[in-house]
Amino acid sequence: MKLASLVLIASMVAPAPASFAAEKITIAAASDLKYCLDEVVAQFRKAHAGDEVEVVYGSSGKFKTQIEQGAPFDLFFSADIAFPRDLLKASLAVGEVHPYAIGRLVLWSKTIDAKTLNIADLTRADIRKIAIANPQHAPYGKRAEEALRASGIWEKVESKLVYGENIAQTAQFAESGNAQVGIIALSLVLAPEMAGKGTYSLVPDSLHEPLDQVFVITKRAADNTLAKAFADYMGAGQTRAVMVRYGFSLPGEASGH
Repeated sequence: MKLASLVLIASMVAPAPASFAAEKITIAAASDLKYCLDEVVAQFRKAHAGDEVEVVYGSSGKFKTQIEQGAPFDLFFSADIAFPRDLLKASLAVGEVHPYAIGRLVLWSKTIDAKTLNIADLTRADIRKIAIANPQHAPYGKRAEEALRASGIWEKVESKLVYGENIAQTAQFAESGNAQVGIIALSLVLAPEMAGKGTYSLVPDSLHEPLDQVFVITKRAADNTLAKAFADYMGAGQTRAVMVRYGFSLPGEASGH
């Protein structure tokens, strides 16, 4: 009787099994999303308080290489559609590419009035250093190079260029004064951290290929319900509103810039 009583008591005080197991996802995201995606993730966490969402920011090309080498990312938000497509072809991502934004380039300066600045002005003698992201692996840098070449001034300004590892570092170069002008992402310029610190003008998107930004779920997260939930959340109205506020055009909609 004593043993039976102990068993009964133990069963009464033992914690009930959890009704669900907390999940975790790690997102690799292009650094033009730094402030924008932080807001989206904060909103998402409110409905998924028991789960963990971690975001790592960097250049899209480097993330693609890291995923090919087995990096533990569950979603990949790229600033260029080509990198996620390559992962799908290599069976390193599942489903399809999900367009989430169309990015824009700007000429931004902390020391020069950039509101009326255009690409041709970058040859001016008072503009000694121009910051762009590394075209080898950063989509915004590749588009910046395309715009400079299309304008016929690449050879004239190439010696002035300083390269950031990603577009966020490129913005830091311009903000710190290490470059008089940065060719950077509109989404970073509109972030509270940079707003009001300088001036900018849009780079005509006719000068470069579109910055079609998409994400994919990686093969690693094929059965991760939290990854699927976050993918679905990117299409929510409040998410789309955040994207627009940071200067992105939405796929299938006319640009408002």
